[in-house]
Amino acid sequence: MTYSETLDWMFAQLPMYQQKGKSAFNAKLDNILDFAKHLGHPEKGFKSIHVGGTNGKGSSSHMLASILQEAGYKTGLYTSPHLKDFRERIRIDGKPVSENFVVEFIQTNLPFFEEHRLSFFEMTVGMAFTYFTDQKVDIVIVEVGLGGRLDSTNIINPEVALITNIGFDHVDMLGDTLAKIAFEKAGIIKQNIPVVISEYQKDTAATFETMATLKKARLTYADKEINHAFETSLLGNYQTKNVKGVLAVLQNLKGFRIKKKHIVDGLRNVVQNTGLMGRWQILKTAPLVVCDTAHNAEGLSLVINQISQQQYDRLHIVLGFVKDKNLEAILPLFPKYAEYYFCKPNLQRGLDAEILKEKARVFELDGSCYASVADAYDAALQSAAPSDFIFIGGSTFVVAEVV
Repeated sequence: MTYSETLDWMFAQLPMYQQKGKSAFNAKLDNILDFAKHLGHPEKGFKSIHVGGTNGKGSSSHMLASILQEAGYKTGLYTSPHLKDFRERIRIDGKPVSENFVVEFIQTNLPFFEEHRLSFFEMTVGMAFTYFTDQKVDIVIVEVGLGGRLDSTNIINPEVALITNIGFDHVDMLGDTLAKIAFEKAGIIKQNIPVVISEYQKDTAATFETMATLKKARLTYADKEINHAFETSLLGNYQTKNVKGVLAVLQNLKGFRIKKKHIVDGLRNVVQNTGLMGRWQILKTAPLVVCDTAHNAEGLSLVINQISQQQYDRLHIVLGFVKDKNLEAILPLFPKYAEYYFCKPNLQRGLDAEILKEKARVFELDGSCYASVADAYDAALQSAAPSDFIFIGGSTFVVAEVV
C-alpha cells in the first residue's frame, strides 16, 4: 500500500472517535495491553511525561517538548487529533514520523489488526510508542487522547503527570459533573509519580487529592505555587495558566538538566520547534483573521474574552461544531453583535449548518448557512473590510479545513 492508501484503510476500517464519536470509544485497556505485548512492550523503551486534562493539554505538551528540545534532548511528542496530516501526531524534535514507517508498521501488523479489531487510536498509540523506542528518544511528551483512566496512552509509567484545566467535554463518556470527569482524568496518576495540576478548581480538588494520596503521589497546584515572568510565543491570554503547569512539571522532572535559557527559548519557539497550529493562530492581518481550536464552554469562554479585547470595526465569526457539543452552554458565550457564517465540518460527526443556525437564533446570534467551511470563510473574507476581525472556530475540524 502507498501512504495514501494506508491512511484510507486506517480511517475506513477502524473505529475512530474523531469521525464516529461515542461509538468508537472503547472503555477498556485490554486491546492496547495485548497490542503492547505483541509489539514487545515499546511503552517501556522511553521516559515520558503524561499530559491530560480538558483544556490546554495540547499547548502544554508542545511547550514541554519545545523546552526539552532547547535543552538538547531528543524529544518525542505524541498528540491528537491532527489538523492536516496524520503524521502530526507522532514527532521527534518537531519532525513528523516518516510515511514509510507508517506504511510498514500497518503492513507488518495487519494480521493482528484484522484478528483483534483494534480502534484507530489503539493502533496509533502502538505505532507511536514503537517509533519512539526504535528511535531511542531521551523523553516523550504523551498527550492523553480522551479521558485518562481508560485512555490507550495510560499504559506508560511517566516521570511526571500533568493535568490541565477540567471542563465539561465528552460528558456522554466521561461523566456529567466536573468531579466525575476529574475522576477519569485522575486515572493517569501513578504510584509514587509526582502529579501537577495546572489550575486549582474547587469542584475537582478533592478528587485529585484523594487519588494522589491513594497513589502516594506528590501533588502540586501550579497556579498556587508557581510565580513566573516567562512569556510564550503562543498567543492567547489563556496560555499563562498553561505555562505555570509546564514550569511545575519541570520542577518535578528529575534527571534532566533544564536551564532558564532553555525555558525562555523553548517558550519563545514553540511553533518553530514543534509545528503546533491552531492556538490563536493569525492567518491574515487585513482583515485580522484568527482561528482557535477551543471547542468547549471553558475553552471558548477564554477565547471569546480575548476577542473582546481586540480592536476592530465589525466582527465576523465562522462557526461550526460536531454533533455532541452542549450548544446550550456554548452559544450564550458568543457576542450577539457579530455576523455569523454557519458551516458544517466535513466529517460524519459534523453538525448540520441549518441546525446550528436554528439553535443559534434562540440566543440571538444571526447569520447565514454555507455548504462548507471553505465557503463560509470565503464569504467572511468577501464581506469583511480591512479594519474588521474574522474569527474561525467552534471545532478542531473547522480550523483544520482552514489552516
